[in-house]
Amino acid sequence: MDLNGKNILVVGLARTGAALCRFLAEKGARVTVTDQALAADLEAFREEIAGLGVREELGVPQPQWQGYDLILPSPGVPPETPWLEAARAAGIPVWGELELASHFITRPIYAVSGTNGKTTTTTLLGELLQASGCKPLVGGNIGTPLISLLPRQEEADCLVIEVSSFQLDTAPSFHPQAGILLNITPDHLDRYPDFAGYVASKAGLFRNFGPEDLKVLNADDPWVAALGSRPGRTYYFSTERPLSQGAWVEQGALKVRLASGREEVFPLTDIRLPGRHNLENVMAALLVALDAGGEAAPCREVLASFQGLPHRLEWVGNVGGVDFYDDSKGTNVGAVAQSLTFFNQPVVLIAGGRDKDSDFSLLSSLIRDRVKALVLLGETRDRLYSVWEGLAPAFMAKDMDEAVTQAYQLADPGEVVLLSPACASFDMFRDYAHRGDAFQRIVGELKNARAS
Repeated sequence: MDLNGKNILVVGLARTGAALCRFLAEKGARVTVTDQALAADLEAFREEIAGLGVREELGVPQPQWQGYDLILPSPGVPPETPWLEAARAAGIPVWGELELASHFITRPIYAVSGTNGKTTTTTLLGELLQASGCKPLVGGNIGTPLISLLPRQEEADCLVIEVSSFQLDTAPSFHPQAGILLNITPDHLDRYPDFAGYVASKAGLFRNFGPEDLKVLNADDPWVAALGSRPGRTYYFSTERPLSQGAWVEQGALKVRLASGREEVFPLTDIRLPGRHNLENVMAALLVALDAGGEAAPCREVLASFQGLPHRLEWVGNVGGVDFYDDSKGTNVGAVAQSLTFFNQPVVLIAGGRDKDSDFSLLSSLIRDRVKALVLLGETRDRLYSVWEGLAPAFMAKDMDEAVTQAYQLADPGEVVLLSPACASFDMFRDYAHRGDAFQRIVGELKNARAS
């Protein structure tokens, strides 16, 4: 694809936008970047593109889109934005970063999607492949934009990437050679017209699959399992029942059987990641790694040491007999459900943030059965209170400091304080990591105060 001399508009100057500007400038394109934020708020990203000859239109609610050869919006910009629809109607391609990158990829792609568990599974798959002698590059929605991996792909054997529904919506020709779909639970309903629209977006992972491409699907999730009829080879995984082929849990072990007849057994006692949801992540990653030729012995070594990722059911510490867990990455109802089912002891739950039009009533039975008390904060705290009223004692907090302090006072020794917000973080924090870091800092201060 020749970008030299093309007039291209990048919409959104953040990590992905800056990476796009660098890539396009190196390809000889004439690049303009636009963002609604003011220049002063984007200084770090402006420094990244300084000297590239990129024209900036910052602090404008809507750019002048006429005359461009290609428009590349950030995943956070809905494709249905009226001026983007007008650009399409005028014949201007509107692509996401994933679509642009796919035109330059020369290595096999192993893509991971799902409502929850994407980042853990992507990271784990990369480690399983590397331990087996493969040289993967890992990135995508996990943090490193795919476009930034392209200059290094010649030194790699494959690309392992996390992809979101937002990315798939603007990537019509994206074609991985293997795709994992972990689960689909209600999320981002502020972006999609209904849950069916969200499901259709996730199913876009397989839109270009052929007979030899590999689908890895959750047999226990009916929305995911139904996609087995799409073109391609299919492996299912299940924590609920044995399968004739794929991966499942049986007699204290994960069992894997490939189409070739190859069978491997991975004892649960040798797997460090906690929780049923993580068993699903492990099975999905193993199926792709072993199908790609990975060896069982190095995979077992990885599973014995892989502890998971920051801010995803991460144990922070024990203060006065109370365990604190940071699940700041639990930004939707499904993630919170997974985390609550992990604990057998009473939980004081800290929740709230920016709503994504979620149905919080789906958590009602878990709140009633497992939550000792609720500490609610952020923009959604009043709505959460109204939905969960009467299920557990509920307390309001003005910020994270007050939330952690209240939760600690409500918990008894042997119980758990869990930050699992069920909401986005952008009302009070830069992102989920910033929120989780704040939680961990305050827990540390509590611990130090008790020790002094």
